[in-house]
Amino acid sequence: MDITGKIILALPEQSGVSQKGNSWKKRIYVLETIEQFPKKVAFTLFGDRADQYPLNVGDVKKVSYDLESREYNGRWYTDVNAWKVEDAVVDNASAPAAAPIASAPAPAPAPNPIDALSAGQAGIAPSSTDDLPF
Repeated sequence: MDITGKIILALPEQSGVSQKGNSWKKRIYVLETIEQFPKKVAFTLFGDRADQYPLNVGDVKKVSYDLESREYNGRWYTDVNAWKVEDAVVDNASAPAAAPIASAPAPAPAPNPIDALSAGQAGIAPSSTDDLPF
């Protein structure tokens, strides 16, 4: 499976030694998809792939991965294991378009209360659509 997006987080490399005495290392990255409703996906580069694909925050990449689930103490855990990372070609048609900013008409100037008072004294009747209580 493949997923394309922007790397938004790179966690520190983790390493250790297995019970069999083999050394291991892994890097976890978080990718945010480029869609109308972006999703965040954490994926792991394990072993030599951690060095083979150095990724930086802000890179736009296409990640090929496998999903793997395992049970531990009655609970299930799912890993997203990346096996290939490529530079992504972002198609402007598939990227969400920013919503156009509609220019609102300028608000009408607030009436001057002194002018309204003098207009009432001049015998001008208030508008019949005026629903203000004062």
